[in-house]
Amino acid sequence: MSLNDPISDLLTHIRNARLAKHRHVDLRISKLKLNVIKILEEQGFIQKFLINDERGIVRIFLKYVEGRAPVLQGLKRVSTPGLRRYVTSKEIPRVLGGMGIVILSTSKGVLEGEAARRLNVGGELLCLIW
Repeated sequence: MSLNDPISDLLTHIRNARLAKHRHVDLRISKLKLNVIKILEEQGFIQKFLINDERGIVRIFLKYVEGRAPVLQGLKRVSTPGLRRYVTSKEIPRVLGGMGIVILSTSKGVLEGEAARRLNVGGELLCLIW
């Protein structure tokens, strides 16, 4: 199966697993997806992830609070293959007044919005997470 947008695929898998209240979700691995997943783990939106190199799959464990309420409330793809969105370091948006994060693909690698502002780099606006 040919996949044109791996980030949309990642976000859709996570969104669907969150809505169904699954404990984990499995998906095919790529460098870009892995970088986004690492940022989600660092920012506390997912519990952990495990990589199975033999099968080429990553298992993402979703994070829930008491009452089985998901920590992740929303995921939105911004830049798409048909319409790329680029921002400078001064134009990086803040999500819910700093409660969410922005993930960018920059010349320094895939970064969270605050890290990109600190390094004074802009790039392609991949997604918003809150």
